[in-house]
Amino acid sequence: MRRILVTLAASLELALAVDPLVDLGHTQYQGIALSNGVSQWLGMRFAAPPTGDLRFSAPADPPPNDTVQIANTHGPLCFSTGAGFPQSGHAEDCLFLDVYAPSHATTDSKLPVMFFIQGGGLNDLSNADYNGSQLIEAADFQMIVVTHNYRVGTFGFLASAEIQANGSINNGFLDQRKALQWVQDNIEQFGGNPKHVVLSGDSAGAQSITVHLTAFGGSHTDLFHGVIAESQSFPPIFNVSGMQFAYDALVERTGCDNGSDTLACLRVLDIATLQNASIAIPYPGRNGTPNFLYGAIVDGDLIPDIPYNLFAQGQFVDVPSVFGDDTNEGTVFTPNNLNSTEDMNNFLLDNFPFLTEDDLSTIDANYPVADQFPDHGEFYFNAASAYGETRYICPGIFVSDSLLQYNTQPVWNYHYNVTDPTELEEGLGVPHTIEINAIWGLNSTTGTPPASYFTTNANIIPVIQGYWTSFIRTLDPNTLRADGTPRWTKYDSVHRILFETNNTRMEDIPRTQRQRCNFLARIAPSQQQ
Repeated sequence: MRRILVTLAASLELALAVDPLVDLGHTQYQGIALSNGVSQWLGMRFAAPPTGDLRFSAPADPPPNDTVQIANTHGPLCFSTGAGFPQSGHAEDCLFLDVYAPSHATTDSKLPVMFFIQGGGLNDLSNADYNGSQLIEAADFQMIVVTHNYRVGTFGFLASAEIQANGSINNGFLDQRKALQWVQDNIEQFGGNPKHVVLSGDSAGAQSITVHLTAFGGSHTDLFHGVIAESQSFPPIFNVSGMQFAYDALVERTGCDNGSDTLACLRVLDIATLQNASIAIPYPGRNGTPNFLYGAIVDGDLIPDIPYNLFAQGQFVDVPSVFGDDTNEGTVFTPNNLNSTEDMNNFLLDNFPFLTEDDLSTIDANYPVADQFPDHGEFYFNAASAYGETRYICPGIFVSDSLLQYNTQPVWNYHYNVTDPTELEEGLGVPHTIEINAIWGLNSTTGTPPASYFTTNANIIPVIQGYWTSFIRTLDPNTLRADGTPRWTKYDSVHRILFETNNTRMEDIPRTQRQRCNFLARIAPSQQQ
């Protein structure tokens, strides 16, 4: 009798499980139920093609389609800055998302949702087409993963008076919010809970999270209910007039300066001409190009002020949060050939053009020449440390401090220090967003994980996945953490968790790092961060 009941229960669950064919009203998508217990729907359109009149405009609703669409292929990625044309796997029509869900989920499951925002400096998409299966397995098949593309570079963040008058500013962020609204409207069809959505993102994706937290001055939103920001990025944030130079230069490069309506000209340009002209140029007064030219714009609406000011004033959404960084955030962005203080300062000025001589003198004193590496200039590592703390680590600590001051919801902070022998030898240390390989699981990302993650560092994967999936499921990294792992205590302006293989533990923020961060926080508003 028991075997009959179990069989009946299994049959009932199968009957109630979400069908791979999902009807979204405006169209139907045929997904795939995989043998690992996860179903996936790839390349679903969440917005209309951002082409023609919608180029440099806010995303619009996807058009209706009365045919069943086979959702077994990722959608094309959005074009990158400086990549030229053609760029394999990329297109202007790029606003697609993927959903990964347990195959046993039903429309009544109300599973928590992880909404991932990929990085790339807002100038490319560097975390494309990640596979959510291992995260779902780590969560005991009790969560859903959503990934998506958004416009970057010229197409997502070009700003000018012309675009503000007859288009839209910060379209890349508006794309993200359009995808979040798609989740609100449709995720129940896949077994998800629209009232339990956790934003996760790395680098520019984590920067995007800070923008959504402070959007419209921190106005309440139902789009998300918790955040995990990995290596949040704080570059200079210009207003529209401050980025007019980039628009004017693009207009000149494309020949659109010969007409009376430069924006109309840019909109009708063939994609090859426009993409080939979409390159990075130096900030006014500088000779070297920044690592990332295009980015968030203070538009007086979505972004009413620079992020440091908004966080300092408590103008952000009050949700549970995790922020954190890697030990050596700046190494992958720093040129190898810096051989003098002048070289170091010019590199910093190319990326933070508002630094004063006094600022640079203090930075030079705070980051003296340190470790040396073969084939690297003498000033490489201290320049990388200064860049990493200025753009990533210290802003993360500052944001956590602000959340602690104003939030009623808990805050957690982390320091990732899992070392790989090859990366150490190459002078990278523990580089920017390297924890992505552990969070998503091996062979789930598009890049190649460090070799040690398959061997000596393999144990860090279940540890970090336990904390991450616990937070996504319960809004607390401790509730469902892996057996034997330490309790991750809430942030109190001092304590953060230190991730090290076989030695994860709580640590104090070092006094010297806190002192450097206090200085960088003081000058951040003048840097327009």
